[in-house]
Amino acid sequence: MALSSPPAGSSGNRPGGFYRRNNDPFAGIRRNHRIKVPQVRVISPEGKQLGIMDTPKAVNLALEVGLDLVEVAATANPPVCRIMDFGKYVYEESKKHSHSKTTASKIKEIEFTARIAEHDFFTKLRHAEEFLHHGNKVKLRLKFRGREMAHTEIGFAVMKRAVSELAGMGHPDAEAKLISRNISVMLTPLPPNKRKAKFMEPDAAGGDGAAPEGA
Repeated sequence: MALSSPPAGSSGNRPGGFYRRNNDPFAGIRRNHRIKVPQVRVISPEGKQLGIMDTPKAVNLALEVGLDLVEVAATANPPVCRIMDFGKYVYEESKKHSHSKTTASKIKEIEFTARIAEHDFFTKLRHAEEFLHHGNKVKLRLKFRGREMAHTEIGFAVMKRAVSELAGMGHPDAEAKLISRNISVMLTPLPPNKRKAKFMEPDAAGGDGAAPEGA
């Protein structure tokens, strides 16, 4: 990330002086009069190719309609620029980034073992249901220990049972897979009106929960 130059007379070179870091992820995108190459290939707001133009003419064309000329492919020859609302573009890209971070933070993980005790198994299912109840994706992971790798079918049976028991709250995105010493599968919560909890406490499930048989 580029650092901005200190103002004249600042203490940038004196002990304790510092440069201010530019944290704007869009600061490096050239637009309008910051585009210094003599010619650019221009794309209209609708995505139509307008051909190669002198840069000043392309900038004026964008500004005349209240938009910006934004460089979208700097390494092309000549660089490719698009006429767009740069402020709207920044907003939408920031929203996408924020959404992806939020989605990532909503993935919860439940870990099993191949020889898990019955009581512990149901306890973990209850936690998984609670996560799914709150709209979180849940990753079920089973870790093999020591010589358990010689009987991976036992681990797959545990995972298959867990997925089956949680079918009222979520569905698997894909089949359970063995990677290294771990079996994992991702569950996505069902729509709220289709969820039916089996293991959650009644209060947590809004009165719909039921204790597991034999738990």
